[in-house]
Amino acid sequence: MSKELVAALNALEEEKNIKAEVLVEAIEEALKKAYEKNYDDADNVEVIFDQKKGNIKVYSVKTVVEEVEDANKEVALDDALAKNKAYELGDEIKFEVTPSDFGRLAAQTAKQIIMQKVREAERGNVYNNFITYKDEIVTGEAERQDSRFLYVILPGGQEAAMKPEDQMPNESYQMGDHMKVLVSEVQNEVKGPQVFVSRTHPDLVKRLFESEVPEVYDGTVEIKSISREAGDRSKIAVYSHNENLDAVGTMVGQRGARVQTIVNELSGENMDIVEWTEDPVEFIKNALNPAEVVDVIFDPLNERGVTVLVPDYQLSLAIGKRGQNARLAARLTNFKIDIKPESERDAVIAEMENPDRVAPEAADKRSTED
Repeated sequence: MSKELVAALNALEEEKNIKAEVLVEAIEEALKKAYEKNYDDADNVEVIFDQKKGNIKVYSVKTVVEEVEDANKEVALDDALAKNKAYELGDEIKFEVTPSDFGRLAAQTAKQIIMQKVREAERGNVYNNFITYKDEIVTGEAERQDSRFLYVILPGGQEAAMKPEDQMPNESYQMGDHMKVLVSEVQNEVKGPQVFVSRTHPDLVKRLFESEVPEVYDGTVEIKSISREAGDRSKIAVYSHNENLDAVGTMVGQRGARVQTIVNELSGENMDIVEWTEDPVEFIKNALNPAEVVDVIFDPLNERGVTVLVPDYQLSLAIGKRGQNARLAARLTNFKIDIKPESERDAVIAEMENPDRVAPEAADKRSTED
């Protein structure tokens, strides 16, 4: 058993990258507990595993005292001196107490520890592998689906789960379908690492553009923000660090080739690419594309609130179907946008200048309390 155990430890170190010292330490601790449980209730035992020879021995550790009160934990000074004249009061002496049948228990315990450590190491390797892919794109294959998740097989055979909210509403997944997914979360659970992937996360759009547009990958064109309603429409704000390079045109590509690749990958999801600028007025105007913006009026009582005036005939276009264009623009710019027709300019300004007007947050709070 001893030679087999040493060989097994050496093999595990080479094949599973599990340090033999880690296994030996775990085995010694487990055997200590096993001895205390099966042979002795004392807590002063020590198990030593000789990694070279494979021998396992149990020692009772006793303290040298003048007068023994607990024979399980103490040894008289006279007896200690008979063993070695160098011992003094307070020293600790190890006495071998290895049971004759301890080998069987040791073999069983060592096997359990090794299996446990192998499982932990394999879980750790999977976790360490996929945590490096967090927020990155990988290509997976749809495997199966139940009431909770769509399960996707990733490179290397790891199974990942896709929650319902991470599945595209305009897609129907068939087993065997290949798709690009974003590794959105990696959890190191007791039962094993759990990898979650997404098709709806805004970062999926960002990573797809990075893979398709070299200027985005190298940082010449920067994606400043993304707002997305997966499967329907995304708005992307971009900025060029090269004044001679048009950020929007670079993203779109010749005859729309680059952006069309992303649209195809996302099953027809529309892409609105707009220029990011430090000027909030211009940024808000760009974000509401394709609508024309006449004016942007900032709310003096709310630094992130604006009223946008558009031509009356473009009110529906600016708001968008079911409010989508306004909603995406608000998320993209991080402003609360209220869209009004140009014909209501005087009423909007009068409301803004009303000295009795309550800040929107305070008004919301007061109505809730009422």
